[in-house]
Amino acid sequence: MPYARPTLTQLRQQALQDVLDGGISNVSAVLRFSVITVITYALAGLAWLHYGYLDWIAKQAVPWTATDEYLAAWGALKGIYLKDATAASGSVTFTVTGNNIIPAGTTIILGGALSAITTADSVTINGQTVAQAECSSTGAAGNIAAGSLATLSSPVEGVQTTGSVSTAFTGGADIETQDEFRSRVLDAYQNPGGYGTAADYKEWAEAVAGVTRAWVVPNGFGSGSVVIYVMMDDANAAEGGFPQGTDGASSNDTRYTTATGDQLTVANAVWEKEPATPLVVVCAPIAQATDFVISDLGSENTEANQALIKAALQDMFLRLSGPGVTIHENAWQEAVAAIGLSSYDITSPSGPIVPETAGSMPVLGTLTTES
Repeated sequence: MPYARPTLTQLRQQALQDVLDGGISNVSAVLRFSVITVITYALAGLAWLHYGYLDWIAKQAVPWTATDEYLAAWGALKGIYLKDATAASGSVTFTVTGNNIIPAGTTIILGGALSAITTADSVTINGQTVAQAECSSTGAAGNIAAGSLATLSSPVEGVQTTGSVSTAFTGGADIETQDEFRSRVLDAYQNPGGYGTAADYKEWAEAVAGVTRAWVVPNGFGSGSVVIYVMMDDANAAEGGFPQGTDGASSNDTRYTTATGDQLTVANAVWEKEPATPLVVVCAPIAQATDFVISDLGSENTEANQALIKAALQDMFLRLSGPGVTIHENAWQEAVAAIGLSSYDITSPSGPIVPETAGSMPVLGTLTTES
């Protein structure tokens, strides 16, 4: 049974009662603003602070309730560290005259708001110059889609002022939240491995900044291979959470096609921890959109309820979906029932959602509601 921490009011009452029960002759009550009352209230307040401090100590004593630097200390014991915010990087293309280039260190404005710095001199071919660049600030906001506007912050001789993002800026991620970090710390205590088990590969992938979910398929591409599917729900929210890049292995592994973009970031990070022999391939799941039709809503077919239904289904897919994972009807019936609608009928889908391939992951498609 948990300890019931006394409230400040209870402590005040207890202190006053102790005075009355202390045996002082001719004292059966105290005045509200008497010296004794003030002293007992002050002592009660100090006792209440002590209880609070002991409560805080108890929370920091175990990893499942620890916070801040104490949670970081628990994680460090298992080699798990808070994921820092990272800056996105990609490439931009501008039209040039002759063989002019954009020098390293040039500031580029992306999408009219974010700034990036070129990391090397651009390469010019056939009137087009391509420069690699990295965002000046960290965070998921720096993930910019290919084709977005790119502008030179100041003129460069022989280079047009406006260009475009030729390779999507990826890899930007916000600092990990306490809840996300705590989840990884607890997973590390539950899985004392580190020898190349499926749980280890999942842990190594999720330790990469921006990665929120990971699935491991042993022998997915043949004997001796390990396939890791990853999602980046926050960093790549604009793309539905799907990694931006091409599937493949680490740039250090010559046995398979080298990945690009987010997949390469994960593959290179896992390479530093994986055993020597497995071929590790990092992939993005294949989105398999599933349309929903919900009828018989009557007067409850409002925009507010439509938003609630959509949010409930999206949460269901976030919790239960994965590459090759079948989702059964009871899952979405339970999700919608939790909203509390008086009547509804989910007419589609009419059966389990079965992935088309091993890498297909069911996601919410079009939601249609009918009165």
